[in-house]
Amino acid sequence: MKNRRLLHTALAAATATALTGGLLSLTAAPAVAATAGFADDFNGDGYRDLVTTAHTATVGGARSAGAVVVSYGSTSGISASRSKVISQNTSGIPGAAEKGDYFGSAVASGDLNDDGYADLVVGASGEDVGEDANGGTAVVIWGSASGLSGARTVGDPDVSGHDAFGQSLAVGDYSGDGRADLAVGSSGKGVWIHKGGFTKSSGAASRYKLTAPVQTGSGYGAVSLHTGDVNGDGVADLLVDGMYHQQQPPSAYSATLVHLGSPSGLVLQAPLRSDMRAAVGDIDGDGRDDVVTGSFWGGSEEEGVGGSVATHLGGDAGVSLEATQTIDQDTPGVPGAGESSDGFGWAVSLGDIDGDGRADAAVSAHYETVGSAALTGSVLVFRGSPTGLSTSDAEVYHQDTAGVPGANEDDDHFGSAVRLADLNGDRHADLSVGAGDENGGAGAVWNLRGSSSGLTTANAVGFGAASAGLSTTGYAAFGDTMLD
Repeated sequence: MKNRRLLHTALAAATATALTGGLLSLTAAPAVAATAGFADDFNGDGYRDLVTTAHTATVGGARSAGAVVVSYGSTSGISASRSKVISQNTSGIPGAAEKGDYFGSAVASGDLNDDGYADLVVGASGEDVGEDANGGTAVVIWGSASGLSGARTVGDPDVSGHDAFGQSLAVGDYSGDGRADLAVGSSGKGVWIHKGGFTKSSGAASRYKLTAPVQTGSGYGAVSLHTGDVNGDGVADLLVDGMYHQQQPPSAYSATLVHLGSPSGLVLQAPLRSDMRAAVGDIDGDGRDDVVTGSFWGGSEEEGVGGSVATHLGGDAGVSLEATQTIDQDTPGVPGAGESSDGFGWAVSLGDIDGDGRADAAVSAHYETVGSAALTGSVLVFRGSPTGLSTSDAEVYHQDTAGVPGANEDDDHFGSAVRLADLNGDRHADLSVGAGDENGGAGAVWNLRGSSSGLTTANAVGFGAASAGLSTTGYAAFGDTMLD
């Protein structure tokens, strides 16, 4: 597990935070970091932090300017009181909060300047750049012993070639040279890799374009990016979620494209069919990351299937092209039933809840109807095993689960985002859940602790947009997405 922890430190996840104004000073106990222990520990105190977006939040009166919220981990986990908000009106952040910037449309994290503290990268896909309307941008906010402080913009290498630069982000050492690289997607065909060697004064050492065969068009391009190590060679691999475009025979379908890292650059291994949803983690404990893809439509209305997830096991040559396992809510042992509007597979995250060395899976059905509450949403949890995800002991959580704060209401969409990560340092991944439509679209976040026996609702935490410090004017959608 030590090697896996260090690998994922160098690889990267995603992260974000939002601030209503004032100096960017994220309070948490200062710490001296020799090397970044986690890719999402911004002040080097040894605890992973949670990043939740509010990319349509109103900031300084500007609708959909966007913000991100960082909830700092601690021995007692997270709370609203240890959460800070960052926006483009925060001192030290380039630009200004403007209508339709969507600051927080994507987030990623890792130690880009190799100073021992994780840095936060935030995308603003609707930012106008000069005369380029909706050209988009990405901002690196630097970690330090006192938290996140100072930032620089990541330059767009191809302003006229696409829009929404920064709509997807990932960090990882894709060449194996020991330095973290930044991958940035847009609405265009391809992903730009900004090579490791970042400095606060000059940014990336160099950059190149990865020609990922994703179809261009509104809402397409690299919709989301993920980092892992599917072949166990110690070099980060990149997964690109988008609309796969193949030439022979001409066709296009939604997919997750697996690119293997190497000293000579990233190389496409294969596309995996999905609804542009994926998560990476070692489910079977063999030292190679596996990929779980979500297909939240999952079938026709006549079939009555409300989505599914498929497992592709990692191996020396990469991931298995055919799914080794497919699960839906009609699979024996899985709570609920497959219904066309459930959206099972909308959000997926992998992490080791029980500490057995195998990644468990959290899968949301964010449109699930529970009792009389329509589209209220739920999250299902599956244990990892040597053969894949176990359905014999699957569990389901929602706001009417005993111990979970709140109550199921129509259109909450509990499970808009899910994340499994250890936020209290006990070596058990905790489950964080977002509901972007809670309280009329203001949004909210919950956190359930992991343990050797699985998740527990004891000491469960839940807080909304206002408690986190966000404006509730308009539609904040706090909890719509989270750090990967």
